[in-house]
Amino acid sequence: MSSKIKVEAPLVILHGDEMAQVAFEKILDTFVTSRLEIPLVEIDLSAENRLVTNGQVVIDAVEALKHYGVGIKNAGMTVNRAQLGELLAKHPDIDSSRLHPLATKSPNGAIRKGIGGNITREDIQFRNLLVKRPEWVGRDIVVDTMDTGGIKDSFNELSRDTGVVRLMFVGSSGNPVELHRREVQKGDPWLLATNDLEKVKAWAHRFFQRAIDEKRDIYLGLKDTVIAGYDGVMRAAIETIFEEHYREQAEALGLSYFYELIDAQAARLVANPPERAIWGVPDNNTGRKLYKLVEQLKQFGIPDRKAQVSISRMSAGGGDQYGSFNAPADEDGILKVIVDGEEKHARHIKKGDPILLMSNDHVAIRDWVLQVFRDASRKNKEVYFGLKREYMEYDEVFSTVITDVRRKLAENDTAPPSFMIMRPSSQLTKMITDPPRNALYPAQNLDGDIFSDISAALGGSLATASSIIESKDGTMLFEAPHGTAHDLYLKYLETDGKEAHFNSSALLFAVANALETLGEREANAALMEYAQRLKEALIDTVDAGFITGDLKGKTSDPASETLVDMQGFLDAVASRL
Repeated sequence: MSSKIKVEAPLVILHGDEMAQVAFEKILDTFVTSRLEIPLVEIDLSAENRLVTNGQVVIDAVEALKHYGVGIKNAGMTVNRAQLGELLAKHPDIDSSRLHPLATKSPNGAIRKGIGGNITREDIQFRNLLVKRPEWVGRDIVVDTMDTGGIKDSFNELSRDTGVVRLMFVGSSGNPVELHRREVQKGDPWLLATNDLEKVKAWAHRFFQRAIDEKRDIYLGLKDTVIAGYDGVMRAAIETIFEEHYREQAEALGLSYFYELIDAQAARLVANPPERAIWGVPDNNTGRKLYKLVEQLKQFGIPDRKAQVSISRMSAGGGDQYGSFNAPADEDGILKVIVDGEEKHARHIKKGDPILLMSNDHVAIRDWVLQVFRDASRKNKEVYFGLKREYMEYDEVFSTVITDVRRKLAENDTAPPSFMIMRPSSQLTKMITDPPRNALYPAQNLDGDIFSDISAALGGSLATASSIIESKDGTMLFEAPHGTAHDLYLKYLETDGKEAHFNSSALLFAVANALETLGEREANAALMEYAQRLKEALIDTVDAGFITGDLKGKTSDPASETLVDMQGFLDAVASRL
């Protein structure tokens, strides 16, 4: 008779890439298939298989999750141009001109939108991690952002009727050309933003000259991977100016230049800031948040984190920037927004100016707010919303929905959790410099990305947090918030597998969360008990000082730490089950 715990419901397994996948396979072998009699629905979401199937495997993953209800997703690569070229060379039969976007882009957004899921990121409650805060008071760092353009100078409103928003362009021909259309429901927010590329270039000259005059290392942050036709256009213009006019001067002064995605840059700000630097954030909506944060950090520093911090990121529905139309203008002309035949807004733009049209779904917003309140009530969390209501009608819908959801909960005799609405900059600053008790910080997509990476950096490692994607219909997808660990994978390959350095805590916690959810849904007491023991074994292992290299010196007793590789860590966890 088998000693394995029998599980009736299938578990969806979405495989990924590189070092994360090496760890994932070992975790599944050690803690799932060897101990449970469980049906697995396994889907290969590796970069290569997404390419080979022309993105069909991403659609398969969405359908499997919707059908079975519970899954675990491993980290996957988002290929750059060079990596795409290597994969295409490996598969010469693939016609690159006929590739679907799902074949080459990150599958994350498609999966979240496909299941209608929003993300909650939480610290894993390790008892003995004491992350050393960098000394911030008086640190010589400045943030430079554009005064005008972008979302600050957008046209945004709530749709008065259900209909179609069309983005039209009138150029030299005089004939209106439709650039994009999308359906909106009554009450949905939508927004049109543009940036004057000449003003972006002028800002770039001032920014780089200031760095040289003040002898500061240079950091530039945008989100060009996701908003390629908007942030990517600005990045290309700014970096061209740097290469042609300022790199030689900067190098002669010994100054360094760095470009990273804005969420990674923000995490660096709080976790590993340089001594003297200038941070360039051309997007003034994000730039003002980081400017205010840095000024607070200079004055008060970063306190010890004594409470759990959770980030709830809205990713279902229209998607805001992540579900936007974004592209540069082909020529000078007039941009118009037409809603069901009625012109709502028009503005002049010039050739090359980046354009952004985004919207969201007020029904999805309501579902998200309900999820936020439900999670906060279940775990006794305070909620801090960040909204730009003073000039953003777009954000006003969130405020209205929060009020409506609170009223409905009260009508059903369900007490809503304690909550506050503040500016997004205040929300971010509070999360870092004035952390309250057990708190939840809901944020829209782009802010959610930034907040999540900052929170992970403050937690000590991307591997010390959990990520849960939950949809309105109850579909649950658990994942680790970290990436594929490319550098560690290269070392793993170079040493023929002898050097396997990877912190598998977040992946292991995701597995335990998924198993616990399966146990709850089929009233399987043995499975729920096993999932709880797995979490306890993970936390007890780190508590006993058995850690991977990324946590070295970050425990409450560094002298008693025992550094182990990936396999040694998993063995230590298994020995405690």
